Amino acid sequence: MLQFIQYLKGYVCIMVWGYSPERFMNLCSNHDILLWNIESHGEYYTMCITAKGFKKLKGIVKKTGTKVAIQKRCGLPFFVPKMKRRKIFLAGLGGSLAFWMWMSTFIWAVDVTGNYSISEDIFMDFLTENNIYVGMKRNQVNIEELEKKIRQDFGIVTWTSAKIDGTRLEIQVRENEVEGDLEDGKEKEADRMETEAGKNGAGSDLVAEEDGVIVSMVTRQGVPQVSIGMEVKKGDVLVSGSVPVYNEDATVKFYQYYDADADIYIRRQLKRKEELPLCYKKKEYTGEEKKEMVFAVMDKDFVFRFGKIKYENFDKVTDKKQIKLLKNFYLPLYFGSSVNREYVWKDNIYTKEEVKTVFSEKLIKYIASLEEKGVQIIKKNVTINKNQKKWQMDMDFQIVEKTGKNVAVEPKMAAEDIPAGEERETAVQ
Repeated sequence: MLQFIQYLKGYVCIMVWGYSPERFMNLCSNHDILLWNIESHGEYYTMCITAKGFKKLKGIVKKTGTKVAIQKRCGLPFFVPKMKRRKIFLAGLGGSLAFWMWMSTFIWAVDVTGNYSISEDIFMDFLTENNIYVGMKRNQVNIEELEKKIRQDFGIVTWTSAKIDGTRLEIQVRENEVEGDLEDGKEKEADRMETEAGKNGAGSDLVAEEDGVIVSMVTRQGVPQVSIGMEVKKGDVLVSGSVPVYNEDATVKFYQYYDADADIYIRRQLKRKEELPLCYKKKEYTGEEKKEMVFAVMDKDFVFRFGKIKYENFDKVTDKKQIKLLKNFYLPLYFGSSVNREYVWKDNIYTKEEVKTVFSEKLIKYIASLEEKGVQIIKKNVTINKNQKKWQMDMDFQIVEKTGKNVAVEPKMAAEDIPAGEERETAVQ
């Protein structure tokens, strides 16, 4: 800060020699004349002095018998007079400052952190759909509305913070790490829906989504229609949302309708197959490559290279970096380089070991996807076979999974609501 003030006021670098330079410096101190960067060079001294202090040296120089010579003039007071003669330079400088001030009113970079389950592409698509994009005005970003929208659209996000720093929009999110928190939230929401359903007379049954045998059942709302050990078919009602209210004579007075809610797990068979052709095409790089420089403005790339790319097939690998002036003053400018690597297609035949490796990766990935959904695998049987056209992997799993989806309930009539004629007719039948 002190150096900046000295630059604004202006200062000179001087050389002092003669009869008594030490006395010269003492008298400067007595007259409150600031000296700094004092260096001894044997027969002379060099130091810096303010422009105002330099004007007071005449009497001190005469009294001490020393001589003073200016080595360099520094600071704004000496710079401005020179610039007055360079009008084009001053106009360019003023235009540049105005341009950078105008550029600082836009968002030129968006950074998202903390998104482990939500991919970068999905998050950027979400921002684009909500009119948040690179190149927009800073004052058009509604931070509170953006944070609220993120929490609404991504249920896994429990906390979010957004701020604008320079020309960069920083978004931080925190995802739910404990699955139980989500379950508690779902249970509370289910309780609220059940209460509303009871008031409004609406309701739904819980029906089976697949065939299987019930191994576990916990009912929270509704009337169970099945029990543990029963075999159910797809579409069977597991829990009814029609709750009867009885008269004193044990006849149904009327029905109250709720959204049936229960945790029901079934055991069932799950079959899946994967296929591979006997042959496949594989890339083989020839070792030939061509490099090029890349300069980009926003989404527009400008490529600079010597000669043309004559490869029929090639991969391009680009590495670009965004230009920034200060820590958070990003610009819509990018620079970097690209490498174009030539390759040719080669016909290859899968070996047995390669087939096992490919199928093993597919199997591991598929099992991981089941486990993410909460599916428990009890038994698995995997076979790999080969015919004249392809390799085939048959997977046969015995699994335990949660089942049940809500379907609108069909209203039921209580006994007292059935017309007498229909009741008698039913009795005769």
